[in-house]
Amino acid sequence: MAESATQVEGSRPEGAQSEAEASRSVRAMFTQIAPRYDLLNHLLSLQLDRMWRTRAARRLQPNLQSPDAMVLDLCCGTGDLALTFARAGKARIIGADFSHAMVVRAKQKTPTFALPNAKRADSLAFAEADALRLPFGGGTFDVVATAFGFRNLANYEAGLKEIRRVLKPGGTVAILEFAEPPPGILGNVYRWYFRNVLPRIGGLISGDRGAYTYLPSSVSRFFRPSELSALMSNVGYKSVHHEIWTLGAVALHRGVKSKDP
Repeated sequence: MAESATQVEGSRPEGAQSEAEASRSVRAMFTQIAPRYDLLNHLLSLQLDRMWRTRAARRLQPNLQSPDAMVLDLCCGTGDLALTFARAGKARIIGADFSHAMVVRAKQKTPTFALPNAKRADSLAFAEADALRLPFGGGTFDVVATAFGFRNLANYEAGLKEIRRVLKPGGTVAILEFAEPPPGILGNVYRWYFRNVLPRIGGLISGDRGAYTYLPSSVSRFFRPSELSALMSNVGYKSVHHEIWTLGAVALHRGVKSKDP
């Protein structure tokens, strides 16, 4: 069972005793697995990760259509969500991640992806940045979205506040994250795969079993969807709601930064 919302302050990889240690551990882990990250995402999710990102882009379609809109893919990893957004609309997209190795791979992938003909050369960029200390001014983005990265932040409330700071009034936050399926046969099968099979395959291919042991552990420890929605509301987001997909294994949370002072 996950801990309650009042207990889950942020990611804590094994051995990390503080936010600073957690941040260093997560950065080192993702740097280590960057070369095999895409292969394992697609393989271990049975390609469902592509569908989840595409569905998130559909939910945000109205926000992506204006060429003047600014969108941040936070904790972008190798850039799959940013690239999905870029193909889905006309908005300017920035991907940000604090792992240098991930950002390098995102930049390397970009030229190989087919983007709309009308897409400007400067409409998609990647930057190295810490999600808790973003190098952007207040009110910069119309949308801040993250796919399977928010759970790795060392402080969730601080992350939500930093996202809120860089959003424009009326801007949208979207958090796509893993969740624990409800009890039952299908949920139990999923948990068995997630906790027993996934770490072995991930460790064998990446050379870092610890990273793929951390994944199911971090999901188990993370908020239930209703708890994350509650925290978003407490931080100050309006119109907060979530959708649960794929038998409860994934949830998309959305909220809006109030236009009021």
